[in-house]
Amino acid sequence: MNTIIRKSMLSVAGLAFAGGVFAGPIAAHANPVDAKPVAVAVQSAAPKPQGDQSRISLNDEQTANVKAIIAATKKAGLPERAAVISIATSLQESKLENLGHLGDANDHDSLGLFQQRPTSGWGTPEQITNPEYSTTAFLKGLKQVDGWQDMALTDAAQTVQVSAYPDAYAQWEQQATDLVTQHWNS
Repeated sequence: MNTIIRKSMLSVAGLAFAGGVFAGPIAAHANPVDAKPVAVAVQSAAPKPQGDQSRISLNDEQTANVKAIIAATKKAGLPERAAVISIATSLQESKLENLGHLGDANDHDSLGLFQQRPTSGWGTPEQITNPEYSTTAFLKGLKQVDGWQDMALTDAAQTVQVSAYPDAYAQWEQQATDLVTQHWNS
């Protein structure tokens, strides 16, 4: 009778440990002397990029802008995910170029890395074309988005930017992640 109780206990423990329907019967027939503990590691994975990914080669100015975005993110006390969202947004909006007024090709009065508009309250043209200022302004908007840390990148960016092309940010997530990985600790 003692053996039946022991096998039943092992069966219940195996079912609870494995979390599966088949673990109980398998554990009931296992030799308890040969049983070895199993360690299970659970890691929080970064969100997978959505959809097809785009990538561009960066020149020195664009790389300097990546570093400026990362520096402003650190200064704001925000994590790497905020820098990824910021860089992906800037890749979509300006290809990481600090754009001034583009004349007839300009989208309204959009300027800088994030194509922010003075008439929408982002700041003066001089402020918006300052990479630290424009990043800080973007991050201020991001911090106001409830749950941005766990959102899909495109949803977080769109909530701040209110773009006519809300899904376009997603294509830059992998390159932005790679850039943050490369430059965060440098």
